[in-house]
Amino acid sequence: MTGKRVPAAGAYVLGFHEIDHTHLPLVGGKGANLGELAAVEDVRVPPGFCVTTEAYRAVVEADASIAALMDGLSGLRAGDRTEIAEAAARLRAAVEKLPVPEAIEREILRHLGELGDVPCAVRSSATAEDLPSSSFAGQQDTYLNVRGPEAVLDGVRRCWASLFTDRAVAYRIRGGFGHRSVRVAVVVQRMVFPDAAGIMFTADPVTGNRRVVSIDAGFGLGEAFVSGLVNADNYHVRDGRVIARNVVIQTKELRPAPGGGTEERELEPARRHAQTLADDRILRLERLGRRIERHFGRPQDIEWGLVGDEFQVLQSRPITTLYPVPESADGKNHVYISYGHRQMMTDAFTPLGLSFFALLHDRLGRTAGTVAGSRFYKDVSHELASPMARAVTLKSLGQVDVLMSAALRTVLTRKDFVRGLARGKTALLDLGEGGLLPMARQYLRMSRNDDAGAVPELIAQNEATVEELRRGLAGKEGEALFAYVLEDHDVLARLTFDPRSVAAAFVGIQAVNWVNKHMKAWLGVQNAADAVAQSADHNVVASMGLDLLDVADVIRPYPAVAEHLERAGRETFLTGLDALEGGPAARRAIEDYLAAYGMHCSGDIDITRTRWSEDPTLLAPLLLANVRNFAPGERARKVERGRAEAERTIAGLLARIRELPGGARKARKAARRMSLVRHFIGYREYSKHALLQRYELYKRALRAEAGRLAGRGVIEHPQDVYFLSVEEFRDAVRTGRLDRAVVAARREAYEQDRKLTPPRVITSEGETVSGEYDTGALPEGALAGVAVSGGVVEGRARVVLSMEDAVVEEGDILVTVFTDPSWSPLFVSVKGVVMEVGGVMTHGAVVAREYGLPSVVGVQDATRRIPDGRRIRVNGTEGYVELLQDS
Repeated sequence: MTGKRVPAAGAYVLGFHEIDHTHLPLVGGKGANLGELAAVEDVRVPPGFCVTTEAYRAVVEADASIAALMDGLSGLRAGDRTEIAEAAARLRAAVEKLPVPEAIEREILRHLGELGDVPCAVRSSATAEDLPSSSFAGQQDTYLNVRGPEAVLDGVRRCWASLFTDRAVAYRIRGGFGHRSVRVAVVVQRMVFPDAAGIMFTADPVTGNRRVVSIDAGFGLGEAFVSGLVNADNYHVRDGRVIARNVVIQTKELRPAPGGGTEERELEPARRHAQTLADDRILRLERLGRRIERHFGRPQDIEWGLVGDEFQVLQSRPITTLYPVPESADGKNHVYISYGHRQMMTDAFTPLGLSFFALLHDRLGRTAGTVAGSRFYKDVSHELASPMARAVTLKSLGQVDVLMSAALRTVLTRKDFVRGLARGKTALLDLGEGGLLPMARQYLRMSRNDDAGAVPELIAQNEATVEELRRGLAGKEGEALFAYVLEDHDVLARLTFDPRSVAAAFVGIQAVNWVNKHMKAWLGVQNAADAVAQSADHNVVASMGLDLLDVADVIRPYPAVAEHLERAGRETFLTGLDALEGGPAARRAIEDYLAAYGMHCSGDIDITRTRWSEDPTLLAPLLLANVRNFAPGERARKVERGRAEAERTIAGLLARIRELPGGARKARKAARRMSLVRHFIGYREYSKHALLQRYELYKRALRAEAGRLAGRGVIEHPQDVYFLSVEEFRDAVRTGRLDRAVVAARREAYEQDRKLTPPRVITSEGETVSGEYDTGALPEGALAGVAVSGGVVEGRARVVLSMEDAVVEEGDILVTVFTDPSWSPLFVSVKGVVMEVGGVMTHGAVVAREYGLPSVVGVQDATRRIPDGRRIRVNGTEGYVELLQDS
């Protein structure tokens, strides 16, 4: 912005005409936005000024008694409510008694005189100079209809004091922020007394749709419905047309009191049922909102007041809850699906993680998708626009995440939107250079021959390439290292599109589908393949959990070893075992386990995530839970129980089929398909494990390279490379130069994106779309989901949001958002699984079936709707969860 006067160092008061967004550390977010708004053409902002954070610093922070009281907050915890309330009250009382120095008072009164003898609004405007990714909004105070210089000065002091409300103090303690890290400026503004007021969102705050403006409007001052005193009308506007109105009954309004402040007044009967804003005014307000949105470059949350026939803008701030819209530039409608929900990794990626994942897809001849909110989204517009591709897409996504498929079906009901979808080539048959035919031939051959040796051969082939990669990386650094890693992605691409490998995975999946379909049709048995697949061959993810039971057997006889593992840090976790009785054997067992599975971790498709091999303490809770919960030999017992159950199920199903008309022929078909399930379904989990084997080796070599960069002073910390792309990392190694500001900016953006909740489906209009279930046939109060592993079980819900916090006992029912392969060791300790994300063919569902655990996935908000410790019943056959009364 031009024409702003640069404030002098130590400026205590600034008029709106002197302020823009660059002055946020001086005037806080509210003050900076008002300064910006005051300069926008055709936007009416009541005049005013800001008492800056320099004044706060000079008055509050400079006072020794206040400093001592602030120091008294140290040591308090967020749960110490009584102590916080008492300490905060003492601080507020002390601040409110502080004298305002003459120089500051003189500046305030001078600016007040320029406003004239008018009532004022006095509002806090907090700033967190070094904490851009944290929100301190709504924690400080506002005073309306303040009359006279003394009252304004008193309002300023009270705004300063509001930095020490109980809520604000507890928030800072909970977030680990220093009480001096946030300062407060004060906005003093000519008070307006509107006939109507409200809030306007230039994007729908519920759906996120950027083309819809949402307006709340009520009579009198807007604080009445902001505080919940009264309800407000709500209007939706799209493209200059009012598309929805919700006119409420209003009985009260907030008006200025004669002596200052505000008071409630009864609305006369004639206005109680009236629409607050006529349609022409609604459309004028929408145009005003779009003008403000264009100025700030992002959707806005705008406070407004209608004075006579003129709209006054009282505040505008960005809507921080909206998920970013994936970019498209063709003017067509697009629909994007979350890659993270398909891969059970909804966390934000670091830039290096994004870059590596995009590199892999580039070598596969695909696009990794567009990035929004530091996460990948895939454009499925072309698939939805094609009737044939649409059906295949909906069916395949339904097996991965049924709510995503349901959300797409919701989109398809919007005919106007669908007519404008971008059209082009679909990616359904993107199976490498050879296309579909080589894979189809292998699929038919494997299905016909049922070769039990096919999967072991494929695994051995991959293991040989991993050893070749390990040898090839040895001793490489610098440019040679990067060249080798990039070259190995060609090997990875060949393995990914190997027709035999792709076919083997499809054989298992299709065999499961065949068994489920035909057992239901012939015998009325739901999800029969769940039991058939128990203890199936070659399931690396299931083995990951089972093999940890064997490690627990080595540790269990030695209490000192278990005690060490419970308290040891990363550096001593293994080395500290050497001097303990049983320690060397325990160390060998753990190291063998890490050699087999150490490439895994939560969110493992981001190469920058910490692997178990890097920090084996991540395994400690799971390992020690196995030591506590199981007797020796549990692995063998679980495998044998699963195998015996599968054999009993197969024998029983085949016996019943033989009793049917044409039973002998049907039984032969069923037996062959069940055999395919046993031989091939485990391979469904191997491809990701194979990728992670390479990722672990890449990362180990690149970590050493990052360490050398830090040693040369090019970067401050080795982890700084996580905020570079692969090519930027390579350039920094080659040139020895890097702009550290780039790292800082990307780290800040990543921290902000990390806090966002990614939607399953988002359109190019910014609308986030959710799927829903038909709950009519469920027991009353049941939570709907998708049945992915049969059976019914009751037990205590254990809500787990991260592996690091996973403390379970045998017999608990795991309730979580989603699981990836790294969670499978946890499955051996629970007797049921509930997840918010997933489908019949996602990792958690496959492992639940392998272990014989009843499981329901796609349960919306399960981790919030199911209290930790509550008794629940999981119906993994019908697909729902019931909350039970604790006995």
